[in-house]
Amino acid sequence: MQPYLPYSLLAVSAYALVAPLMRVATSGADAIPSDVAAAISNVILVAAALAIAVAGGHDVAAHLASPKVGYVVAAGACLAVGILAYYRALALGPVSVVTPIFATFLVFSSIIGILALGESLTARKAIGILLAIGGVYLVSTA
Repeated sequence: MQPYLPYSLLAVSAYALVAPLMRVATSGADAIPSDVAAAISNVILVAAALAIAVAGGHDVAAHLASPKVGYVVAAGACLAVGILAYYRALALGPVSVVTPIFATFLVFSSIIGILALGESLTARKAIGILLAIGGVYLVSTA
């Protein structure tokens, strides 16, 4: 088994619950504003990530001087915009439509990996990308 597979399965299992939980939290009676919900949930993320990094013996401060830290900062900015917009969309629309549209980031990330990072494009990957786009279209339209 590939070493990344258990983490991938854990990630999808946990992340599958984010949208329904955020939809309940940010809509209806006693709704929490989506930006407040994002702040609360991401404080938990930051605390957990720091705890794991420290427990793993990583000197977080030392990595702030890395020549690659700009990429991490840019990724963080993109993550902030993406999550804030996603949570707002969940507050306003149905999970069954918002989540598939949001999930197209997987398609776009794959395309960026192929075009910008030189990853291989096989016929199988191309078909998968096209099927993913088609699936999102079918799930997110009336």
